[in-house]
Amino acid sequence: MSLNIDEINERLGNDPQALVEWALSLDKRPICTTNFRPFEAVILHMVTRVRPDLPIVWMDSGYNTPATYQFADEVSQKLGLNRILYLPLRSRAHREAVEGPTPSLDDARHEAFTREVKLEPFERALRETNPGVWFTALRASDTATRAQMQPVSINQDGLIKVAPVLHWSSKDMHDYLVKHDLPNNFDYFDPTKGEETRECGLHLQH
Repeated sequence: MSLNIDEINERLGNDPQALVEWALSLDKRPICTTNFRPFEAVILHMVTRVRPDLPIVWMDSGYNTPATYQFADEVSQKLGLNRILYLPLRSRAHREAVEGPTPSLDDARHEAFTREVKLEPFERALRETNPGVWFTALRASDTATRAQMQPVSINQDGLIKVAPVLHWSSKDMHDYLVKHDLPNNFDYFDPTKGEETRECGLHLQH
């Protein structure tokens, strides 16, 4: 089936729920990735209200805050998420025993750290779940790179990437949470980014 991505973006790009319903109407295996960061309950609710058993893929680096782990369990239970967990091949305790604490952004080892705790688990998740549609909660306001993205795109492997809330503001996200009585998490930190507006690499390659 040939998709006119420009036409889909123009017609549905500002209607997140319609975009979700369109993507889930395709005859392709879908997944939604999450890191349980702030406002993440929005995308999780949007996709599972249409397909409750949708695989929710979580790459847990092992470096999340206690609040993030608590939020992950709370929203997973509230929404009945079909959560699939992907972990690095070494535990945090193992890595730190051998290599010490998280390398800083200007440390030459930081790239290898990011690959180990985020990129490799993500690539393994894609191989094993083999999706045709990938939902993500990317927002244009996150980074300069994401500001250039479209709500729907197709990567070089033919995977359809769908970012329904790409154009939503923090107020839009907050209002959705309030409307649907959903929890939130503000105590979040990603050690592979270090800075809020720095791109982690996952969405540069995929």
